[in-house]
Amino acid sequence: MVEIVALGERPALGGVPEKMHAFAVRQSRFGEPKDAWKREILDVPSINDDEVLVYVMATGINYNNVWAALGIPVDVIAERQKSLGHKEEFHAGGSDCSGIVWAVGKNVTNVKLGDAVVVHSGWWDKDDPWVKSGKDPMLAESTRIWGYQTNYGSYCQFAKAQSHQCIPKPKNLTWEAAGCYLLCASTAYRMLMGWGPNVVEKGDVVLVWGAAGGLGSMALQITREMGGRPIAVVSDESKRQFCMDHGAIGVINRKDFNHWGKMPDTNSPEYNTWVKGVRAFGKAIWDICGERVSPRIVFEHPGETTLPTSCFIAATGGLIVICAGTTGYNVTLDLRYHWMRQKRLQGSHLSNDEQAAAVTKLVAEGRIDPCLSDRLFQFDEIAEAHQLMHENKHPSGNMGVLVNATKAGEGVGI
Repeated sequence: MVEIVALGERPALGGVPEKMHAFAVRQSRFGEPKDAWKREILDVPSINDDEVLVYVMATGINYNNVWAALGIPVDVIAERQKSLGHKEEFHAGGSDCSGIVWAVGKNVTNVKLGDAVVVHSGWWDKDDPWVKSGKDPMLAESTRIWGYQTNYGSYCQFAKAQSHQCIPKPKNLTWEAAGCYLLCASTAYRMLMGWGPNVVEKGDVVLVWGAAGGLGSMALQITREMGGRPIAVVSDESKRQFCMDHGAIGVINRKDFNHWGKMPDTNSPEYNTWVKGVRAFGKAIWDICGERVSPRIVFEHPGETTLPTSCFIAATGGLIVICAGTTGYNVTLDLRYHWMRQKRLQGSHLSNDEQAAAVTKLVAEGRIDPCLSDRLFQFDEIAEAHQLMHENKHPSGNMGVLVNATKAGEGVGI
């Protein structure tokens, strides 16, 4: 057995080295991502009967592994050791992947050696009673984010995944474009299409926070393809054209308003000032639409800073759907507008197999652009890429990273 191969060097198909190149976090390094993420040589993991080993061609950067670097809101290493009984004292992350199936467990039937795949990040225990009953596995107690709550993700030369996570790679994409979009795209698809009856329908206004980012850029396009009217919210005027190019019918710069953060007490004088700010924000939506119409769906992920506004301006019977809390987790709301207007506040997380396949089909048909950012990162820049995301200085769209695909632009037709 070969001990290790260089990035981009392929052993014989099915031949697995003993060790591999990977980026990992350790508890002693928790802190700024630029310091927490380090390149290491790790053992190539063994796989279970329902798992595959993927020779990673490219990956993407997601906020979950900013959290992994910081060690908050949870220590992912300690949590795995406690809940899964894992012994590893490191976290080798990465939740987006394009690559080639290099080894398969004996019970795997949906992929074979040599298949070009993308990997979605929904991981669950196949023996979980909820999963075995045929219900949505994303609501199972065993569900975890691959490459964040599990080890040996896509920042590894060889990634370990469950076979059901594998979807045929869209042939129209390069390795780097295929490797950067799926976590954000599948998460956005579930948020917008997974919570019936509140799904995007023709003519629906959908407000998208952080619209120039990975999640937001996917939400704009999915809304457009479903016949909705997406309105983008950004923090920088330089992002306006990007949003318009990806489906937005209009753009709101949140820096034109100053009512963000914790909502004042409803009995205080400050509350009246806050309401004026919220109503001005709502009027900006009306001005874009050319009519007095409120969002049927608000696509949320900032959380603490924006959720009071989102819940106020959503339409009667509308949905506020949230998948993260990038500005914080402690939320204040005026519940009078929530129950009297019968609004729905829905948490959403990743996607199931069918939702990941559905959004990948849209990408493969050319209807959704993966929004690969204009800066392509090299493997040794993984720490820097996370630091840029942590500081909100990352480029628009989805950041791609070359792993074994050491040259950009390859993979089309595969």
